[in-house]
Amino acid sequence: MKIELFTLLAKTLFQEAKMFRLSSSSLYNQSTFYDKFYKDLRSARHRVVIESPFITQRRSISLLVVFAKLKKRGVEVIVNTKPIEEHDPQHQDQVIKAIEMMQSMGVTVLMTIGHHRKLAIIDDILYEGSLNILSQNDSCELMRRVDDACLLYTSPSPRD
Repeated sequence: MKIELFTLLAKTLFQEAKMFRLSSSSLYNQSTFYDKFYKDLRSARHRVVIESPFITQRRSISLLVVFAKLKKRGVEVIVNTKPIEEHDPQHQDQVIKAIEMMQSMGVTVLMTIGHHRKLAIIDDILYEGSLNILSQNDSCELMRRVDDACLLYTSPSPRD
């Protein structure tokens, strides 16, 4: 089961031999990130992948509204976080509630042991940095937005 989930995540993120080629980027802090991120989310056409090791109900509630609209438009939404038992015990109830709400609207929720990546892929836009998208509250963080990240399709060489 865990191998199947990892395989799904790997295919989603890397789509076999596709790679990101950086064309331009912008840097955001915790105060400027969410405005641009929500704008990009609202314009998603195909797929949204969010990797956030931590989840809080406070932060995820605002994202659930956007997720519901994306799912209604047929956009695939995938969230990867760490297993519930790896979250702080005092927050596990709200993590469970947030995950249940996401799953009830059709969001695919994956859990990776030891997860600590903080990134998002919205179609051809990549965000990466230190900000936990599904839990950030009052910490100082940075996120880089790679705009127009062109997906390169490479075919395996005959030697592969």
